[in-house]
Amino acid sequence: MHEIPNIITERVDDIPLLIEQLQRMGLPTLFDDHFPTHGTWTGLSVGWVSTIWLSSIVSRGDHRMGHVEPWVAKRLWTLRVTTSPAVRRVDCTADRLESVLRRLRGDTRWAACESALHQHTVRVDDLAAERVHVDSTSARVYATVSAGGLCQCGHSKDDRPALPQVTVMQAVLDPLGMPLATEVVSEERADAPLSRPCMERVQARVGRHGLFYVGDGTMASRDTRARSAAAGDVSVCPLPQGQRDEGEFDAALAALCKGAHPLSAVVREGATGSTGVERGGL
Repeated sequence: MHEIPNIITERVDDIPLLIEQLQRMGLPTLFDDHFPTHGTWTGLSVGWVSTIWLSSIVSRGDHRMGHVEPWVAKRLWTLRVTTSPAVRRVDCTADRLESVLRRLRGDTRWAACESALHQHTVRVDDLAAERVHVDSTSARVYATVSAGGLCQCGHSKDDRPALPQVTVMQAVLDPLGMPLATEVVSEERADAPLSRPCMERVQARVGRHGLFYVGDGTMASRDTRARSAAAGDVSVCPLPQGQRDEGEFDAALAALCKGAHPLSAVVREGATGSTGVERGGL
């Protein structure tokens, strides 16, 4: 008699690609090294649980913890082949993922892990870390406001002042868009003081100065610009009227009209190699 084969049908989707990329970044090992577990922890390590969770988030476009366990249960064979034969459904329950989040929230350990991750990625891909774009955005959340909590009410760009928000300040490698440093803070505070700590984290991760930072008006405070110059970095951003002394703008325009400051051409190279003058600059 012919043996009836055991056929397993699963949706593979982009899971092998995502997990392979996360392994090349060294994410499972980095998480295990920087967020060690105690002796009562069993099953998959924090690094592998985080890797599977991240692949689920990217593949499904859904970060909710309660949906990860059934997603894993339907793809056990695929996950065991691409990660470890020890993968079980109970390794990715909501309680398990919550325990992982509690371990990852330590600021000191997370900063060290983030630094090691960026050093590893930049070294492997040989990225030219020269120009960094710094910017912030706000995101509204449906959460309860508590004293000292992350979600607070502040100025709403969406005209929803009753909803609490968070501010995300991020520095990315330009033009790749690769994140180098990310800060998530409550919305009621000003954006201006957030640029400098984010830039300092980039310096620590890249391991050198002389970077070129590009940002908006929130990066224009005198303290931020002075510290950037003192560190040997270069920054460019629009200078709001509030960052100038009284009469400084009028004096600069008068000097420009008298020819005291010659204009220089700002040129952008096109896709075909041709150049064109975008605008004049000081």
